[in-house]
Amino acid sequence: MHTRLTRRQSEILLAAVISARATSMLFSKIVLAGMDVFNLMALRSLIAFALLIPLFHRQLRAAKPAEYRAGFIMGTLFFLTMATELASLRYAPTSTVAFLQNTAIVIVPFLQAVLLRRMPEKKAIAASLICLAGVALLTLAGSAGPGIGILLAMASAFCYAFTIIATDRLSHSGIDSLTAGILQVAAVGVLSLAASFLFESPHLPQSAASWACILALAIVCSGFGFTLQPVAQSGTSAETAGLLCALNPLVAGVLGVVFLHEVLSAKAILGGLLVLIGITLYSVKTKPAD
Repeated sequence: MHTRLTRRQSEILLAAVISARATSMLFSKIVLAGMDVFNLMALRSLIAFALLIPLFHRQLRAAKPAEYRAGFIMGTLFFLTMATELASLRYAPTSTVAFLQNTAIVIVPFLQAVLLRRMPEKKAIAASLICLAGVALLTLAGSAGPGIGILLAMASAFCYAFTIIATDRLSHSGIDSLTAGILQVAAVGVLSLAASFLFESPHLPQSAASWACILALAIVCSGFGFTLQPVAQSGTSAETAGLLCALNPLVAGVLGVVFLHEVLSAKAILGGLLVLIGITLYSVKTKPAD
């Protein structure tokens, strides 16, 4: 059975999904103090998949090859996005990472222009220049130049841009988006577990606080966020998804300041505002009429 929502339902669900995923940076920052990147990714994704199996076992038993293929493609791209995002959190504040990663929304039209072999629209170029100014301020805030955290966050932005494009195309290709979303979580878990055994020394969390954060990541961010994003995007446009993605750095920034006591300089605040303006400018102007 295919899961389809109205446009309004899709937009409400996507806003909830993006806000839920924004909390992941807060929980991840806490867990990364005592756990490696791939180890964390494997635990949260495999726990999420284990919780989803009894809830959606009928959909999984009826999954078609196209849905397995879509789940693997989206899962691989999310694996790359998450790996670079979490690695960047070791070196940069959550708010900075969130703002930089979400420049993906403005990167998307340029990637689509390359794929479709056409020039980007003027409004996309203007929005990108505004975002570029914001990125420059975020990069220079409190340092002499871009560090490893900034570079990893920008790498995550490009990975996220490819993820948005792939998710948009696959979720509109006639597959069951919910099933593909669940299989996507499994793909992230398997890839992360393999990477953890190859490059790290995987272990279980050592404190109750770490377990609580990982369960929150598994249930709220992976189980709810990653699984339902393809469902939400299946009923709306990529441009609307881009506009709603502006919620991510706002929520992540507020959580970082309130709970992690991160201090944003005037340059960082101005840079973040410019990124939001650029994202909103492009998304609002390209949003199709009902």
